[in-house]
Amino acid sequence: MPEATIPVIFTTAFVVGLSGALMPDPLLAVTISQTAQRGFWAGPLLIVGHGILELALVIALIFGLSQFITGELVSSIIGIVGGLVLIFIGITTINRGWRRSSAPSASTAGVASGKTLMLSGVVVSLSNPYWFIWWATVGLAYLLWSLELGAAGVTSFFTGHFLADLGWYSLVSFIVVSGRKVVSDRAYDWLLMFCGAALIALGLYFIVSGIQFLAA
Repeated sequence: MPEATIPVIFTTAFVVGLSGALMPDPLLAVTISQTAQRGFWAGPLLIVGHGILELALVIALIFGLSQFITGELVSSIIGIVGGLVLIFIGITTINRGWRRSSAPSASTAGVASGKTLMLSGVVVSLSNPYWFIWWATVGLAYLLWSLELGAAGVTSFFTGHFLADLGWYSLVSFIVVSGRKVVSDRAYDWLLMFCGAALIALGLYFIVSGIQFLAA
């Protein structure tokens, strides 16, 4: 990947993380359900568990990658594959916004796990196949990119990604607890389409970067 800066990595990681958080998945259902039962802090605690799992994965990937990420060919292939996945997710996200989705509410609550909230965040994340696919493609490409700046780059990437999850799911918990619509359905649609466009742009950037390395 081409040279990046800390602000760029943080900002794009936040947008990509927010795009993923906005899409309904098992973690959203559990967040709504547990918040309705246990109050506002259920959402943030679930995301802390989710974040601990992702931090462990990031550390494992870094140490596991250290033996083979130095080659430009590997970096290029991961960048291209990650870019294609980002574009697919972006198109799906825009399509969902265009079709006018509804912002989350307590009426969409799912079945909650019987475990503690933080452990539930870990278990629900592990049960989601999309989570594995994302980290095997987009997450891996981002790690390769952020590693150019060493520990600071990886920290910036993970912080932006985690804050996106924490911010959105905390808002969802607040909406459920307050019992009123803080985010209108139309505003939610526009947010989805904006994030989708950002994903497509970043995906194209990853693909072009990977092709440039292969052609060099």
